[in-house]
Amino acid sequence: MTDKLTSLRQYTTVVADTGDIAAMKLYQPQDATTNPSLILGAAQIPEYRKLIDDAVAWARSQSSDRAQQILDASDKLAVNIGLEILKLIPGRISTEVDARLSYDTEASIAKAKRIIKLYNDAGISNDRILIKLASTWQGHSRR
Repeated sequence: MTDKLTSLRQYTTVVADTGDIAAMKLYQPQDATTNPSLILGAAQIPEYRKLIDDAVAWARSQSSDRAQQILDASDKLAVNIGLEILKLIPGRISTEVDARLSYDTEASIAKAKRIIKLYNDAGISNDRILIKLASTWQGHSRR
């Protein structure tokens, strides 16, 4: 008898909606998606401390402005977790643009390009990256 997950795989693509790398190892999805609340949850896991430390160090190297460092570290942490997930899945990682930018089309596009560049700088090609934009008129008008 097959379990429900195995049965599901016969008819659809399994996508994990988590930042928990251990869950990726366990369930072996095709693709994965993260969002800020999932990243925050994953950041609470002690095994991921090195990903946080790397993000903070990188952010400090990018700017001396504390507010900018926080934004940069947040982006880098999301990408760091995405990179770890990509080691475990054959498909794509979906990373969300900060929802606070939802009504600012240009800022959303700039943030998306920045996230893509961080993945590209780590050797990940665009065909493995999806960017999630908020479901607003501004988000829909920029395909």
